[in-house]
Formats: sequence, structure tokens, C-alpha cells
Amino acid sequence: MSILVVTGTDTGVGKTVVTAAVASLARERGASVAVVKPAQTGVAETEPGDLDDVIRLAGVTSTFEFARFPDPLSPAAAARTSGLPPLSLTRAAARIGELAESHRLVVVEGAGGLLVRFDEEGATLSDLARMLSAPVLLVTRAALGTLNHTALTLEAMAHHGLEPAGVVIGSWPAEPGLAERCNVADLEMLAARPLAGALPAGAGTLDRESFARTARAGLAPVLGGAFDPAAFRDSFRLSP
Repeated sequence: MSILVVTGTDTGVGKTVVTAAVASLARERGASVAVVKPAQTGVAETEPGDLDDVIRLAGVTSTFEFARFPDPLSPAAAARTSGLPPLSLTRAAARIGELAESHRLVVVEGAGGLLVRFDEEGATLSDLARMLSAPVLLVTRAALGTLNHTALTLEAMAHHGLEPAGVVIGSWPAEPGLAERCNVADLEMLAARPLAGALPAGAGTLDRESFARTARAGLAPVLGGAFDPAAFRDSFRLSP
């Protein structure tokens, strides 16, 4: 029984694809997996959300969305503009705890970044992770600007007493430029540990079988894959 919280340095960094990859590898090992999206924003009631992508990519059928708001805003702001009640993270934590009793792994995907508000009192994904005593996997960009965003998020995690589960690059470009190649080693320095993975750009468009292979190659053994951070780093090392 374990819980993993997935957050990002920003919105659109690849959290859902990384969540699906973690779930896919866990299912491959025969583990019972549940995936939770506490609050989905920016999606109408009848439209597919992030969990639909997880189902399509990973084949996980035990998925749970606790609240949905149509405006593409933070959960707190989206609840306010829609006139709907905000999500209670206390109740969300209780439901996730119940799921953890019947599943080997529960993956919880946040909305936006670590400190995005879920209600008007300022409750965040950081608070939820603390309630669950769960490690946090950080998904980051590869491009210019990622180092500051990653450093700030890791600093916030440390400040709030959260256990880091690693850093994963959510979308590695097919033709990385100078900034991306330099950022690999710098991201490892910021995390004080090797990368926990790097998934290729476009992974979210693959069929389930191809995605499973990509997940195995793109996530480190600690997440169930075969990603070799040293080999990945060396393949993009700049010549002196």
C-alpha cells in the first residue's frame, strides 16, 4: 500500500503523461493501481479530462475525480467563478486513504503546481501530500527557465517537509537545443539526485502498447522502469 503525489513546476509540463507512465509500469508489475485527480479544471462536465488520458494510455480503470470546474483556472478560482463549492482536501485525503487500503498504489495528480490553491483558505497540494504522508514526484520542463521553477518548487517542498520522490522531465524534445542539453545536469544538481526519468515529447499520443515501452524506457527503476540517468546525461554531454 503506497501513495504517490505527482505535481509540476507549472501547468502543461506533462503531469498527466507521467502519471499514466507510473500507473502503466505498476500495472505491468501486477499491482492494483488507482489514479486520483482531486480537482479537474478547464473541462466541461461532458468533456474528457486528464483521467481519460490515463485510462487510454495506461489501461487503468480505477480512476477517481472528486471535483470538476469548467474554467481553466486554479481549483479555488475555478470554483469561485462557477459558483460551485471548492474541493475539501480533508475529505479528499480521507477518500484517498480508503483507496490506499484496497490498492497497492494510488497515484494522485495535482492541478498546476505545488502551491496552487484549492480553496479560499489557501489549502494546496502540499497540504494534501502532508495529510497523506506521501512522497511527491516533480514533473518539470526541459527548456530555458526550468531551473528557477524547479529550484523554487524543490525549495517549497523542503520548507513544507515533503519527501521528494524525484524529478522527471515531462516532455523531452526530439532535437534538444543547447539549453535543454545543459539543463539535464543542472536539474540533477538542484534535486541532489539523478533524474527519475525523461519522457519523449509526444508520448501522450501513442497507443497503449507503445506507451508502455516508452514508460519503461523513460522512467527510472525506482518508478518501475529502466531509465539510466547517467547514460541519458552522457548522450547529451557537451564537448569541451
